Amino acid sequence: MMDLHEMGIPSVDLDDFIKGNDQQKAAFVQSLGQAYEHIGFVAVKNHLIDEPTTNQLYKQVQSFFDLPLSTKLQYEIPGLAGQRGYTSFGKEHAKDSNAGDLKEFWHFGQMVTGEDPIKSEYPENVWVDELPEFNAVGIKAYKDLESTGRFMLQAIALYLNLDENYFDDKIHHGNSILRPIHYPPITAEPKSAVRAGQHEDINLITLLIGASAEGLQVLNKQNEWVDVTALPNHIVVNVGDMLQRLTNGKLKSTTHRVINPPREKWGTPRYSIPFFLHPRSEMRLDCLPECIENGEDPKWEPISAGEYLDQRLTEIGLKK
Repeated sequence: MMDLHEMGIPSVDLDDFIKGNDQQKAAFVQSLGQAYEHIGFVAVKNHLIDEPTTNQLYKQVQSFFDLPLSTKLQYEIPGLAGQRGYTSFGKEHAKDSNAGDLKEFWHFGQMVTGEDPIKSEYPENVWVDELPEFNAVGIKAYKDLESTGRFMLQAIALYLNLDENYFDDKIHHGNSILRPIHYPPITAEPKSAVRAGQHEDINLITLLIGASAEGLQVLNKQNEWVDVTALPNHIVVNVGDMLQRLTNGKLKSTTHRVINPPREKWGTPRYSIPFFLHPRSEMRLDCLPECIENGEDPKWEPISAGEYLDQRLTEIGLKK
């Protein structure tokens, strides 16, 4: 295991889980589970999104956000609570803050194949006429990260003493989102030191392709903010609130934020592309019996993933 920094975010090799022998697979499961119990973040190498796809995705994302605002606003669809297409600058905020985050973003969503009735729950994806490659590489990246996330959840299931495939049907055609984000250059003294306020992610796990500039910080157990810098060819994968809730707090959904760069780098835009892996809306987030200690009560009330998502979208300002 290799530490990213003094906080000790470990690096794990997904090949150990997918292609390794029983011993390598078991070691991966333990390393991952321990990291998620104590830190909530890991860096993952040999994930399933290759470097050419990542490079092409960043290039296309930059091209999209470089379009005139009048063009981008044509792709902001009223009534969708930002679930698909474009969300303009400052619309979203952290749960306990009214200050809009200094970002604009795009959402690619699930593409349902076959006769699955869940298709009726999802809006259609929005396609950018000006940039056909943006659409194509976005969908490829979505599928690659979804596949990576499925393996990560299989390892988590084993760590929790569940069947390895416990999550598979729950995330099949799940409500996952790929979110390219643009934090524009800072042109005047900012009102706040943060580009995105401190928060925890809503979903099961988040897979982050290395951001194009520094700024991501995680709150450690000593209540200190620590920088997270992506290693080359790694993605960062963290626990979200749904998984924390399901495991009665055994696995940690870590508070994180994006801070402004030092003044000399104000002119640098920041691009970040997280994949928020969500289950199907009907998945129950009621605490797993395997995660309740003797005599302990569940920390949270029973709820479905769909109900919980609606609550949280309202709290962050995307849903009225």
